[in-house]
Amino acid sequence: MTGLGERKSMKSITTDPGLVAYCGLYCGACQKYLRERCEGCHNNAKATWCKVRSCNRERHYSSCAECVDYPNAKECKKFNNAFSKVIGFVLRSDRAACITQIKDLGLQGHAEKMAGLGRQSIRP
Repeated sequence: MTGLGERKSMKSITTDPGLVAYCGLYCGACQKYLRERCEGCHNNAKATWCKVRSCNRERHYSSCAECVDYPNAKECKKFNNAFSKVIGFVLRSDRAACITQIKDLGLQGHAEKMAGLGRQSIRP
């Protein structure tokens, strides 16, 4: 256990397409992930509450960018609901823009861009 004056070292932000969450967020730049308080979306067994995660896992998608039912993620009720709108506003996060970027750059390109910016999401 660390004392009051001690700080636990954090992971550094790296490029890893495996750290792109199903909804497009980049876990590799998330403070919880960097402080080792979260394993990231794909490995987080506690995230069973997330409908976006469940949907992608059922369909064997790596992200919502692969969805053929909703080419525009904003049209999906699982992706774009009242809860996600509030969280997006509070965290200044545009997950739909992340999904568009994944479509344009691929998972690797999105991970590189977000790691380079040191951000978990594109800002609105």
